[in-house]
Amino acid sequence: MADQPVSPVPVAPAGLSRRAQRFIETEGIRVRRQDIRRYRDAWIELGIPAAEIERATAFQDRWGGLALPPAPFYEGGPRILDVGCPEEIRTEGWSFPAGDCRVSMAYSFMIGPDGTFGIDANRWTPLHAGIDGWVESLALAAHARRWATTVTRVTRKAVEALDLGEFEPVPEVQGVTDSWWRGKDSLIAVYRGEAVGLDAPQCLEAHIYSGLDEWALHGG
Repeated sequence: MADQPVSPVPVAPAGLSRRAQRFIETEGIRVRRQDIRRYRDAWIELGIPAAEIERATAFQDRWGGLALPPAPFYEGGPRILDVGCPEEIRTEGWSFPAGDCRVSMAYSFMIGPDGTFGIDANRWTPLHAGIDGWVESLALAAHARRWATTVTRVTRKAVEALDLGEFEPVPEVQGVTDSWWRGKDSLIAVYRGEAVGLDAPQCLEAHIYSGLDEWALHGG
């Protein structure tokens, strides 16, 4: 029997903010995801622990085949969320690829041993506490860009000089190395991942979205 066609309209996984759900279902595209269960025996023979295969399979069931608009940093992030063969990141433990890069990059996007989403460059650098946080950050960036009256990009020492004293962290993005901050009329995204992971302070960057009203500061 021929495979049933896949609807290109994705259904957002449970547990996300309304903003992220809308983002996925209006801006995302679902493509046919690969069935990684067929690789289980081969991966076991390679010495990959069964628990890691199960972890990768759970990710694929929830996120596999989802294509989202490009991120404003990291050259857009993964092209399509899709699991690759689990591997050990040096002394960190077992991880697995989260999707291919859109362009040639000096690092890969991975799900770490503790479920964090990050980049494997000169070192493993977790960006968000989970893939949900990464997706929330994409949704927030798209929302902020749409409603802000001005968007300002700052780099290097100007990032460190930002006064975040009256800002509060945005919890849904689950920031680790990267973070989002909410103020009285602005949102700030701070991207430290490349600066840390590549030992490249010149890559430190922040985006300031200004002129937001109370609704636009949250947007769901």
